[in-house]
Amino acid sequence: MKCPQCAHEDTKVLESRLSLEGRSVRRRRSCPQCAYRFTTYEKEEEFVFHVQKKDGRIEPYQRAKLNRSIEVACQKRPITPDDIDSLIMKIERRLQDEGTRTVSSQALGSLVLAHLNDLDKVAYVRFASVYKEFKDPQEFVNELQSMS
Repeated sequence: MKCPQCAHEDTKVLESRLSLEGRSVRRRRSCPQCAYRFTTYEKEEEFVFHVQKKDGRIEPYQRAKLNRSIEVACQKRPITPDDIDSLIMKIERRLQDEGTRTVSSQALGSLVLAHLNDLDKVAYVRFASVYKEFKDPQEFVNELQSMS
């Protein structure tokens, strides 16, 4: 790491600390040339991907938007915000592991359904009713029967 003061190319790490839930490292450094002390941060590269909508439009993925739609399905259920955050993190991690840069909204919805099915059956049906665009009560019945 170059010293920001004198541009000497070899600086010494004095101390390292984990921060941001272990996803970032803070390092205190010192330059042996000019004795200047400074701090650097290393963090995991943010995973950025896009969502392709049913009509073909491509939008940047918005975690908050996915979070809201899952929260609606989980209202008045014994599901904590941490549960929802964990579910979303699992989905994001899976997409990252696959190296996906653009995911269809259908595939994203299917991943949410798979995780909600494990978490809470009522939340699963609520999310499915919107995601699968149920038109009548029989579609609810069919979905419930397919879960058995």
